[in-house]
Amino acid sequence: MKTDITHADILSLDAYQAVRVDKRCDVRAAKQNRRVEVGPFANFMFENYESLLLQIHEMLRIEKGGDPQIADELAAYNPMVPKGRDLTATLMFEIADPDRRDTALGKLGGIESTITLSFTGHTITAEPDDDIERTRQDGKTSAVHFLHFRFTDDQAAAFKSADTEITLAFGHPGYRHASVLGENVRAALADDFA
Repeated sequence: MKTDITHADILSLDAYQAVRVDKRCDVRAAKQNRRVEVGPFANFMFENYESLLLQIHEMLRIEKGGDPQIADELAAYNPMVPKGRDLTATLMFEIADPDRRDTALGKLGGIESTITLSFTGHTITAEPDDDIERTRQDGKTSAVHFLHFRFTDDQAAAFKSADTEITLAFGHPGYRHASVLGENVRAALADDFA
């Protein structure tokens, strides 16, 4: 299990272009077991080494920033690679209509601190990435959040146990929704633990 993306993992633009279609298909297929919808417009994508490596390659392909950009992308994405006792997720509030989106996000300030994973007597509260403040002074939250769920050894063992019922939930008064992870999702995420 790789827990960091290194410069050596990055393909040249030409080499990446040659394998791009296959890589994108592979990651897209794997993401089907790593995506969780909660409520009417919140979607969690649980990240891993492969999904983040693809994202870095896509950014390099689009921006063509060369070696200086590689260092920046590694610094930005490596904190989101699971390290063996955590899960990481990108949370996206997906509302197509801009007016509706602004109204909804304006009511969800601080939501990033109310997210939990619960299972077999354990509750793990998400830790928002602290790269920037995701809730503004006016109370409006961002449409995208980066989250870490840190586990003890006992919690990781319980999570890895087949058929463990796991609930992903929001405790925010403006968005009280929860979803039970399917067994396919639990099994895929269990692979993130060393």
